[in-house]
Amino acid sequence: MTDPLASFDASLSFRPSVEFDESITFADVEPDEDQRWSTWPAITPSERGPEPWPDWVVTSAGALDTELGVLKTGKEADVFLIERAVPGSPTERTLLAAKRYRSPEHRSFHRSGVYTEGRGVQKSRDARAIAKKTAFGREVAASEWSFAEFNALSRMWELGAPVPYPVQVNETEVLMEFIGTDGAAAPRLAQERGDRAVLAGYYAQIVEIMHIFAGAGYAHGDLSPYNLLVQDGRVRVIDLPQIVDVIANPQGLDLLHRDCVNVCDWFARHRVECDAEELFAELMASSYA
Repeated sequence: MTDPLASFDASLSFRPSVEFDESITFADVEPDEDQRWSTWPAITPSERGPEPWPDWVVTSAGALDTELGVLKTGKEADVFLIERAVPGSPTERTLLAAKRYRSPEHRSFHRSGVYTEGRGVQKSRDARAIAKKTAFGREVAASEWSFAEFNALSRMWELGAPVPYPVQVNETEVLMEFIGTDGAAAPRLAQERGDRAVLAGYYAQIVEIMHIFAGAGYAHGDLSPYNLLVQDGRVRVIDLPQIVDVIANPQGLDLLHRDCVNVCDWFARHRVECDAEELFAELMASSYA
């Protein structure tokens, strides 16, 4: 089970390392070591998030991306806090989470093939390169996970699921909405110590999320209190690269059942009444509806 925010210290509040002078022009600006020009103009429309774009998305070619710190280090990817801002424009700036996948040889954990059963690689050349484990194939394999997460976030966002808005994908990096306040990430559900009534409300939200996934024919595949965030009383689900088609994937129903068990076990320990088998039956019916 992956802990998406295991190394994040919620007490930390990141601040931009560069203070922008409102009197400067773009011609005066040169990115520092922890900066780059926004990658938004360089990507194709298919690599940008679903339209209409939220008002807070910065699309200007004059924006700079400033790396503010590490939010989380994981077995397959690291997540960084990024500020995308236009120098001199206080209204054109936003915080983003940048998830960067490592190449297979630099991962400490290799995803089980159980998640990729039923998926296809669009280009036969890419599939052959992955199978042969060539240098190009390793690059393709790394980017496959970033595009899988971007596509899953886009699909679930369009269906109304409370996921981070996927701003863009560029090779092995996914830029998405930062869920948090003033640079401090929202707490995981696993950190919550609310009373039973509050937790019961969170459980109801999670069941609704799972129904959205199942109604579209999907299971999260790795759902747990560690990849469910809580902000202002609202539950948000993260870490979607392993999302599975419950029909196309031979292990799809098993993974859906595991999601139900993981969620219900945690809530049962916190005195919230729930039944994993009953939930599984409801979601399975939604999947086949």
